[in-house]
Amino acid sequence: MWDRELSSELRKALKQFPAIVLTGPRRAGKTFLLRNLVPDASYCLLEDPDVLARAKADPRAFLSSLRLPVILDEIQNCPELLPFIRTRIDLRSDSAGSKGGGKKFGNWLITGSQEFPIMKGVTESMAGRAAVFHLLPLSFRETGKTSPLLGGFPEVLKKSSGRQTWFRSYLQTYIERDIREIINVRDMGAYRVFIQMLAQRNGHVLNKSEIAAPVGVKVPTITQWLSTLEITNQIVLVKPYFRNFEKRLIKSPKLYFLDSGLLCHLLNIRTQTELDEHPANGFIFESYLVSELLKSQINRGEAREVYYFRDETGLEVDFLVPRKNQTLELIEAKYSQTIYPNMAKNLLSLRKNMVGVRTLLTLIHRGKPPDQQKLVDDVMAYSYQSYFEK
Repeated sequence: MWDRELSSELRKALKQFPAIVLTGPRRAGKTFLLRNLVPDASYCLLEDPDVLARAKADPRAFLSSLRLPVILDEIQNCPELLPFIRTRIDLRSDSAGSKGGGKKFGNWLITGSQEFPIMKGVTESMAGRAAVFHLLPLSFRETGKTSPLLGGFPEVLKKSSGRQTWFRSYLQTYIERDIREIINVRDMGAYRVFIQMLAQRNGHVLNKSEIAAPVGVKVPTITQWLSTLEITNQIVLVKPYFRNFEKRLIKSPKLYFLDSGLLCHLLNIRTQTELDEHPANGFIFESYLVSELLKSQINRGEAREVYYFRDETGLEVDFLVPRKNQTLELIEAKYSQTIYPNMAKNLLSLRKNMVGVRTLLTLIHRGKPPDQQKLVDDVMAYSYQSYFEK
């Protein structure tokens, strides 16, 4: 099985903190990773109705019954446990009041699929007691197998031939169920149309009114539904970069699906040939790159910072990523195996407007590796495989 880049940071935290909180989308591999890092940990799924009923009815008795260390899976179903876990940590009663070892650190291994509510509970109840991490599906650097067509979910990469069934089940079992738990969606048919609309507008500047009208709901409903998809780590809204500019800029975010494999499924793209011929393949490629850029930042413990640039004259650069030494990397994505110098014109134009900013100019394309070359002036071109292997 693949090694996760986050493993080394988690190992350090297990020796320094009483609790670990690991968030991320469902089926990204959170529980599998923790079980591999702490093979002697007991396991408790907080989606099991009987387990959840006991946890809610008597939190103290429930926690006392657990053998430490323990994995508490899907804590968003019972966030009221967090203050009681904090009390046990503060009283150092792990060995006295619970079954199992008397070590101080690495006893509480907590996962969750709804990031924002979990983080609110951690901030209020577990500050200073828990190390918080985020895990996205597998990256190209971790596997060498992710792609715009497949995405990065572990089960898809293990058996790509069955991915259509897997994605269909994922949408029905996880996304729709999570939505019902977070908000009361009265019309799931309209919500499914909403998901399809988002897939068709992947990579575009977000316009809620244009989505609301064909779905048949009001803009505040679209806002709420978008928020739930962010909370469950299905989409990301990439904000525009507007520092150090006096000209008028587009200030709405762009919407991207975090897994390009799921996006291809929603667009009914089943084969590489269908992807190559699809009119939205450029936007799908951008979605894949956004995901890989974020995975790289998260796995290295860096801030999640990916932006785009567009002004009212039409100058646009796909992604801007802050790098070390106050350098800003400008990235253009091209779904093409053949690259030409004129593909770098927007990168060069934007650099001229960024007075006093140290820049790195990059073009990422879908050519086969090894493929790394100087395209023009200071612009380096990479196949996506070569770029993410760096």
